[in-house]
Amino acid sequence: MHRFKYRGRKLYCEDVRVADIARAVGTPAYIYSKNTLLDHYNKLKHALREFSPLLCFSVKSNSNLAVLKTLVDVGAGLDIVSGGELYRAKLVKADPRKIVYAGVGKKQNEIIEAIRYGILFFNVESQEELELINRCAKRLKKKVNVAIRINPDVDVSTHKYITTGKAESKFGVDFKTAKNIFRSSWRYRSVDIKGVHLHIGSQILNLEPFEKAIRKTLRFLADNKIFIEYINIGGGLGIVYTFEKPQTAMGFAGRISSIIRKSGLKLILEPGRFISGNSGIMVTKVLFRKKTGSRNFVIVDSGMNDLIRPSLYEAYHNIVPVTKPQKPSARVKYDIVGPICETGDFLAKDRKLGRIKRGDLLAVMGAGAYGYAMSSNYNSRPRAVEVMVSGNRFFIGRKRETYRDLVRGETTR
Repeated sequence: MHRFKYRGRKLYCEDVRVADIARAVGTPAYIYSKNTLLDHYNKLKHALREFSPLLCFSVKSNSNLAVLKTLVDVGAGLDIVSGGELYRAKLVKADPRKIVYAGVGKKQNEIIEAIRYGILFFNVESQEELELINRCAKRLKKKVNVAIRINPDVDVSTHKYITTGKAESKFGVDFKTAKNIFRSSWRYRSVDIKGVHLHIGSQILNLEPFEKAIRKTLRFLADNKIFIEYINIGGGLGIVYTFEKPQTAMGFAGRISSIIRKSGLKLILEPGRFISGNSGIMVTKVLFRKKTGSRNFVIVDSGMNDLIRPSLYEAYHNIVPVTKPQKPSARVKYDIVGPICETGDFLAKDRKLGRIKRGDLLAVMGAGAYGYAMSSNYNSRPRAVEVMVSGNRFFIGRKRETYRDLVRGETTR
């Protein structure tokens, strides 16, 4: 599942002691395991090998250049949602013909830049967006490939903020609108509609919604005699944060392979969390302990600005000591909180752990997806350092921000 393991009392990332990394770079720190990233990418690629799928890593889940370069170097494509993510793709020399561009609010200059780079597809989210892409392509004298993002109105058992395939969601178009777009495709002379795109949500543990969404979409194509080349089924596969039982790559492949095989379409996926989630941890240092009434607080040097998932989604992350105590102690129920001036600033509540003392290092597990990527400078706090580990070596993939970084671009007049 991942390469963060104890050897004796010490937590290791691959062959490097996490405590040694923290000592070298300080805390809070995000630490990524290169070989865990590759393990998860290769599992999915192997499971679906009969289709030779294009696996486009979801940049929004973890946009660190070292992470992107690790995956691009073994043949991964990229799923981007902004001009900034396209810029990152260029920096790691991603093959433009392995880039798909989603997102409901693409700006004209972003569209033009992506066309010039020669990306494989725009995943189109509205008819007005399609019209703009067509105008931009005409202006550049290009023929641009697009896939229509369909909202299949499929419910999934995940947090409402990361459910994207229901009718009330802002993402994609309904089947009626999709039908009208395909029927009027002749109007868009600078656009070639070569595929359909689905993405129904994130951290999905049950495969039934995937299967239902794919079947509904393929039935729509067949009923309306729509002939395309690609089906992009997005991402969303869940991972283990605590006691979840997500589907394996092989289980996922077994469930959808017969459907995809019958369609004869080329397959694209956009995995993010499945690849990066358990490939990273966040290490934080205990600053103080405080007892208030019935609550035992552990105050650490990272907060909701560093990892917002617990506050935003009430998400659970397993938290473990970087160094186990020499002698087992009675487990105590703690609230692990940060320094941010918000009551909602917490990493965990009612968490039973062994005795914790000032200066201890704690590892927040499963922080490789939507961790640093969603961090901020709230309370004027510099963002954390990011580290990549490969075997017995590590390097800084992103320097810790400084106070000077906080005010760059600001002026008093």
